[in-house]
Amino acid sequence: MTRRERDPLVVGRVIGDVLDSFTKSINLTISYNDREVSNACTLKPSQVVIQPRVDIGGDDLRAFHTLVMVDPDAPSPSDPNLREYLHC
Repeated sequence: MTRRERDPLVVGRVIGDVLDSFTKSINLTISYNDREVSNACTLKPSQVVIQPRVDIGGDDLRAFHTLVMVDPDAPSPSDPNLREYLHC
C-alpha cells in the first residue's frame, strides 16, 4: 500500500469527494485548548466549544490560504450527508 493510499484524507474520502488532490506547501497547526488536531483525530463536541487556534506557517505575509475543516463521516459513516455543513 502506498503512502498516498494510507493518507487519512484519502481514506476518509475528503480528497476526492470534498477536495481535489493537492500538494502541501506550508505548515498548518490547529489546536483546541492546547490539544493539537491531526488528520483522522476524533474530538467530542465538548472539546470544540471554543474557537480553535490556527497557526499558518510561511514567510510571505502577502499569501492567501484556504482552511477547510470537514467531518467526512458526519453524522455517520453510512450517511455522511452533513460532512460539508457550513457553520455560521
